[in-house]
Amino acid sequence: MTTNFIVQAPDIARATLDMLAARTRAGAIVPCGAGTPAAYRFPDVARDDALLEAAAQARCDAAFVPGDRRLRQVRLVAMDMDSTLITIECIDEIADMQGIKPEVALITAATMRGEIEFAESLRRRVSLLAGLPVAALERVYDERLRLSPGAERMLSGFAAVGAKTALLSGGFTFFTDRLKARLNLDFTMSNTLDVVDGKLTGHIAGPIVDAEVKAATLRRLKQELGGADGMTVAIGDGANDLPMFAEADISVAYRAKPVVRAKATHALDHCGLDGVLNLFV
Repeated sequence: MTTNFIVQAPDIARATLDMLAARTRAGAIVPCGAGTPAAYRFPDVARDDALLEAAAQARCDAAFVPGDRRLRQVRLVAMDMDSTLITIECIDEIADMQGIKPEVALITAATMRGEIEFAESLRRRVSLLAGLPVAALERVYDERLRLSPGAERMLSGFAAVGAKTALLSGGFTFFTDRLKARLNLDFTMSNTLDVVDGKLTGHIAGPIVDAEVKAATLRRLKQELGGADGMTVAIGDGANDLPMFAEADISVAYRAKPVVRAKATHALDHCGLDGVLNLFV
């Protein structure tokens, strides 16, 4: 089976393509995808991690992709929400409404690096939000939540081949429910903030959706939707996504922490989420 070397970026200089062509000794440079990001395929290239490093130094995303991998094989795409499908960490922005964003953001960052167990981290952060009006969550959604670049194009591409989409998040239903309706997602799983008299109590209502719950949900959906030759894709950025990655056929670290990039099938550091589509031939 042949292997393709895929290189993509918001913009790629001709000199970069020529340099990579010389290093890969590929017989052709084939444009792939459409629009942004710019993407090129170098056919039948031997795997060499030095090529990935050369592309990274040129500020390009690169991947070795099996020649028989097809977009139409994808049955399920599972995504993290915070800093993956959307550009923000919702809990940090909620905390900003309480005037404690730096304190909460430090805990969030340590959790994403895998330094604090997720459930304990979530309890600690949510406890600091006690007394905050629910209206503050609406402000975060309306004023601060933005989709990551290329998110809608990626979702449209997967929808075109009939793939189902799942938003599996350690975040909150307040946001995942709205994104499900807005983006026509098929499944969501996240945590519910406890509310009394229109204010957050500082507790989670019900079981915590952590890394293992996300992975178990992906495993169940994969069994239901995968079929004999179907593929499952998982996309995330933090340590909490690693068990989900282990359940997927293809995992993509999106602008992720080093520990996550090291465990993923592919990484996107420069392209938007629509770059995931170019990881298929």
